[in-house]
Amino acid sequence: MARNYDVVVVGARCAGASVAMLLARAGQRVLLVDRASFPSDTISTHLVHAPGIAALTRWGLADQLAASGCPPIHRYRYDFGRFAIAGAPLPDPSGVAVAYSPRRTVLDKMLVDAAAKAGVEVRENVSVQELIIEDGQVAGARGRETRNGRTVMSERASLVVGADGRHSTVAEAVRSGRYRERPAGNIAYYAYWSGLPVSEFRVYLTPGRAVGMMPTHDGLTMVLVAAQIADMSDFRADIEGNYLAELRKLPGFDGWGSEAARESRFTGTAMPSFYRKPYGPGWALVGDAGYERDACTAQGITNAFQHAELLAGAWLSVQSGEQSFDEAMDGYQRTRDEQTRAAYEMACDLGMLAPPPPDMAMLLEKVSQSPRASRQFVSAIAGTMPVNDFFSAENAAQVMAEVAG
Repeated sequence: MARNYDVVVVGARCAGASVAMLLARAGQRVLLVDRASFPSDTISTHLVHAPGIAALTRWGLADQLAASGCPPIHRYRYDFGRFAIAGAPLPDPSGVAVAYSPRRTVLDKMLVDAAAKAGVEVRENVSVQELIIEDGQVAGARGRETRNGRTVMSERASLVVGADGRHSTVAEAVRSGRYRERPAGNIAYYAYWSGLPVSEFRVYLTPGRAVGMMPTHDGLTMVLVAAQIADMSDFRADIEGNYLAELRKLPGFDGWGSEAARESRFTGTAMPSFYRKPYGPGWALVGDAGYERDACTAQGITNAFQHAELLAGAWLSVQSGEQSFDEAMDGYQRTRDEQTRAAYEMACDLGMLAPPPPDMAMLLEKVSQSPRASRQFVSAIAGTMPVNDFFSAENAAQVMAEVAG
């Protein structure tokens, strides 16, 4: 049977809409499907670091996000109790130095609309139920309407992309293997607050607990509270009480606590970390479907954009005859893994919410005393400085010498 599309993308949020848009702009016939309709919300840490904004800039969408009413974020602050590390992250190589924390109702709709404008056929409220597999190769997908279960899709394509999150239907159907798995280190819940003026990305860390804050649309602040995974049952037994107990411990709560008001329900989850093999005959994975990391460094959206570009480039090199499918996709996997490995380990370690080892605690306290080193630390969080460069023996020695001098 003739293929109706070059690519079917399953999942239309940050990774899926982005890769669909990029492929359509390159002349590919693309179908994008999602079980949701847009605008709609999803669990998210919201933050788009500077490298993610740089991607939106390359795609011609950054100005649209800036004009949406989402406040820009120029500074990060990690408060460890006895000391805090704060500063403005270094810019990414293209010069972008700003972050945003948009509501997903706004960001995802913007990306889906951009995909449609590029020529992508978008089908909302369609849940992919199974893949079409012929002679061991994925050749398309079948789906049903989410509202009544009626079969509405049976489409063939040269490539099916799973961008459908960590519980990916595509990944499960092709039995993509996980590796470098780490169990969830914490359980986290967030809500939106008014009357809480925060202009930076702010994290408070104490043994066993963390609080994160970032400004978002409509004058609201997203406030997240995380508890060590060992305390999950106790925390869930009284989410509101435990959540508020952590807020009351924060510096200055007596001043702003009486003015702030919670404007939403609590949303939360525990997130294990893993990589999945992101390709096989006729299929590929992108975004959380192929790579999930602890949310404490809020890298998910930024990574989704970066990996959408990597996957689009790999597939287009196959279509042009420059590379074979296996060569291109192996390069996609190796580049993805190499670029994220150190940040992945850092996020998993921070996500355990355990006190840092004495040597690390001493280094971080010295970092807090150096504006240069503080900027490097927040840049490692933001993804504008390689994590291994920050934690290298040479840089640690330089920090110690600088503070001692």
